[in-house]
Amino acid sequence: MEKHFDSLPKDRQDQLMAFDRLLTIMDELREKCPWDRKQTLESLRHLTIEETYELSDAIIENDLPEIRKELGDIMLHLVFYAKIASEPLPNKTYQFDIQDVLNGVCDKLISRHPHIYGDAVADSEEAVKQNWEKLKLKEGNKSVLSGVPASLPALVKAMRIQEKARGAGFDWDEKQQVWEKVQEELEEFKQNFDIETGNAIDQREAEGEFGDLLFSLVNYSRFVDINPETALERTNKKFIRRFQYLEEASKADGKSLSDMTLSEMDTYWNKAKELGV
Repeated sequence: MEKHFDSLPKDRQDQLMAFDRLLTIMDELREKCPWDRKQTLESLRHLTIEETYELSDAIIENDLPEIRKELGDIMLHLVFYAKIASEPLPNKTYQFDIQDVLNGVCDKLISRHPHIYGDAVADSEEAVKQNWEKLKLKEGNKSVLSGVPASLPALVKAMRIQEKARGAGFDWDEKQQVWEKVQEELEEFKQNFDIETGNAIDQREAEGEFGDLLFSLVNYSRFVDINPETALERTNKKFIRRFQYLEEASKADGKSLSDMTLSEMDTYWNKAKELGV
């Protein structure tokens, strides 16, 4: 349903004007700036990945000013891609602009939410997810899992695979069953090592069993409402903070890590834990 700009609430008018300002600046930069003129869809790709990770870091840190900044950077990239795609070029047979992008996602949201914009019923989050996957198959997806990007990091991919399989009804019933699977996979992993020496009996087989173990742990994390990617990243950051405390505190005491025993290092490490580092 089309709306007249003047009939919109003041805050919505301000939002639209801010978006129009960004589109105008993008037009000017693409025309006048040597760097912006040179960019292509391909050249922006790695920069967008970097910006996405920076947003992820800001979210982990719950740094709202930084989240606002990184959202702006990503918004710029989205507008940039649409601007490039809208430009007529030799041998270019397909074009779209930001209006096509926005209308496309709006149409998809409406079609994927028939419980809001149609007669379907979905009274729980799980029902919404199941409807979503069924609709994607009707739209032409050959597999429930075809929407999982091949280039996703393995940990994130594992969770997305499991979520999509659950949307199709392929999942465990109880978390206890999943925990039993974790223990089973741990035992199978342990069987691939000589416990006395720690050497793998079959390195490739051990790698496969370790992958199965990780996959089952990711599976269990869903049942206890833990995001494994977030959990691991928080642990990474905690380790970095404590190790840097170890470096700084030992240096302040005139010690060098290369000359310290593990026991001496543990003293600083435990102090970091006591201080809540």
